[in-house]
Amino acid sequence: MSMYGRDPWGGPLEIAADSATDDDRSRNLQDYDRAALSRPLDETQQSWLLGPGEQKKKKYVDLGCIIVSRKIFVWTVGTILAAGLLAGFITLIVKTVPRHRHRPPPPDNYTLALNKGLMFFNAQRSGRLPKHNNVSWRGNSCLNDGKSDSSTLFKDLTGGYYDAGDAIKFNFPQSFAMTMLSWSVIEYSAKYEAAGELNHVKDIIKWGTDYFLKTFNHTADTIDRVVAQVGKGDTTGGPDPNDHYCWMRPEDIDYERPVTECHSCSDLAAEMAAALASASIVFKDKKAYSQKLVHGAKTLFKFSRDQRGRYSVGNEASIFYNSTGYWDEFIWGATWLYYATGNSSYLQLATTPGLAKHAGAFWGGPFYGVLNWDNKLAGTQVLLSRLRLFLSPGYPYEEILRTFHNQTSIFMCSFLPYYTSFNRTRGGLIQLNHGAPQPLQYVVNAAFLATVFSDYMKSADTPGWYCGPHFYSADVLREFAETQMNYILGKNPRKMSYVVGFGNHYPKHVHHRGASIPKNKVKYNCKGGWKWRDSKKPNPNTIVGAMVAGPDRHDGFHDVRSNYNYTEPTLAGNAGLVAALVALSGDSDVGIDKNTIFSAVPPMFPTPPPPPAPWKP
Repeated sequence: MSMYGRDPWGGPLEIAADSATDDDRSRNLQDYDRAALSRPLDETQQSWLLGPGEQKKKKYVDLGCIIVSRKIFVWTVGTILAAGLLAGFITLIVKTVPRHRHRPPPPDNYTLALNKGLMFFNAQRSGRLPKHNNVSWRGNSCLNDGKSDSSTLFKDLTGGYYDAGDAIKFNFPQSFAMTMLSWSVIEYSAKYEAAGELNHVKDIIKWGTDYFLKTFNHTADTIDRVVAQVGKGDTTGGPDPNDHYCWMRPEDIDYERPVTECHSCSDLAAEMAAALASASIVFKDKKAYSQKLVHGAKTLFKFSRDQRGRYSVGNEASIFYNSTGYWDEFIWGATWLYYATGNSSYLQLATTPGLAKHAGAFWGGPFYGVLNWDNKLAGTQVLLSRLRLFLSPGYPYEEILRTFHNQTSIFMCSFLPYYTSFNRTRGGLIQLNHGAPQPLQYVVNAAFLATVFSDYMKSADTPGWYCGPHFYSADVLREFAETQMNYILGKNPRKMSYVVGFGNHYPKHVHHRGASIPKNKVKYNCKGGWKWRDSKKPNPNTIVGAMVAGPDRHDGFHDVRSNYNYTEPTLAGNAGLVAALVALSGDSDVGIDKNTIFSAVPPMFPTPPPPPAPWKP
């Protein structure tokens, strides 16, 4: 039998001998493989030889929702861990290495002067002082005010502020000072906050308004009297001790201090009403106190309208703070009461043409547009221009509001150096009082009005205003205010700051009794203090922040204690100073608070009623 069988496919089929072992057959197969590999194979043949069982298996990771290659998974996780370690290392370095922090920019001169200007009010406080008063040479004083005068109904008149370098409390300029401070807080509370002085200035205002509430029956709806003055300033040289004749520290005053009441004082009562009404907006977050102030303001204003007369007629106030009329206080007080209450009857009164005419709104004069403790017309015109710019109430107020707005534009033009309404010194100080002594109190008020009106225009998207045919940018008013305040702070021919404690060169002989007498536990009597008044030495106590009366019309200044026309500070003057400084301080892009003053004012145009319900058969 043949050893070769028949291949069904047509070829010989080799049948191995039975005696051949499995190892032999394995070696024979390997020999066949080597023989096959000795010649080139195409890809198909290679795949046949390798077979599916000999391919390298890939490993995968099942993540539940997805299956990924284990290699990719390991690389991804490793990369994340490495990035985390690197980030942690960098964070550790950043936190452990000492850093150089960028300090905020130093305060500007206006902010620095503002901090000092407010301190003057601490030095002027009367009564039992708070622990945080921060004026080391001041103490409790005049704790018997009211009690020592049997003729007055008001037995507790402690508190309030001394007016200037003496110890008299004049309610007329004091209430104007509080109104100016409140106005500045309403417009620039953010700037006070940035300067760290908001709580301080509100405390100063409240010290004044708390005292005013003692000077009349603030719980009544109708009154017949109000306190005008505490203390006496006899200028005749009489032998009786008084606050003008005696040169004494307020803490040492032991003589009786008379109380002056008035029963017909429209100007004083309306100004006090303005002070309480404006302060009620400042303290609107203290509802009970704000309402108390509003009620007092209404009572005072009603009294001012019912009992017509000037408060300074026939008394010594005519020597120190004579009032020339009360019509401007009527408009001023009514405007503030409208803002405080939203009652349109006050706006109707403030926009009555007859009142404006009596106040001199329709005619010019040497002091037209000059805001001061006696005449508030310019301030009222700016306040009512604000109403027109932002709320535009329309009929029946539009005509008089447009007139006030136009008049405001006119006297703003008079502040500019291109016009000759007011002269200027060679050093650049505007002479709003036409060369008379004590010019600075008028200058600071004008600087405040110019800045706040400029900010009104910017907030109302008004680029400027016309002076005749010429158009001026609102920035020009701010530049005017800056040049005047820079003069006061030292940019003047004498290189002297007229704010005590600001800069290196300022008045050292301020006309001020408390500042000129040392706190040495020695009580100097009425005439005993004269040696300190007449001393050539600088004041032993620095009355920080006091703005003195100022230079003459030739930029000259005499640092002499006995000459009050140069060296005496006042409440009204410092209130204007503070208002102007806060308006100019900080970032010029931070303007006024548009809405707070209108918080009690109802919508000018009430919303229409809702449509009727659909008709149903």
